[in-house]
Amino acid sequence: MDSLAEEQISVEVALATPTQQVVIPLTVPKGSSAGDAVQHSEIGEKFPELDLCALALGVWGEIVDRQHTLKPGDRVELYRPLQIDPRRARRELAAVGETMVSRQDDA
Repeated sequence: MDSLAEEQISVEVALATPTQQVVIPLTVPKGSSAGDAVQHSEIGEKFPELDLCALALGVWGEIVDRQHTLKPGDRVELYRPLQIDPRRARRELAAVGETMVSRQDDA
């Protein structure tokens, strides 16, 4: 097997906005960090309005720091701040007789 191929791993970088979701598959050197993957993905070019350095990172739903070492198949997720607390949103919907599910059905 080619030694160069053995030194690379496949990962994904994912980001969702209210209007779209982007998942970028890429190959990075073995030993790369979550922050490295974000940088190599060039996702910042697709979302210039976001300060990627200020966003929290996670791997498969678990918050990690930017130095977290990736494993093959990891999915690095960028988390935008919540615009409204989910509990508050549910209370506000309940006050007008709606639920999160009924709201999604309307969409």
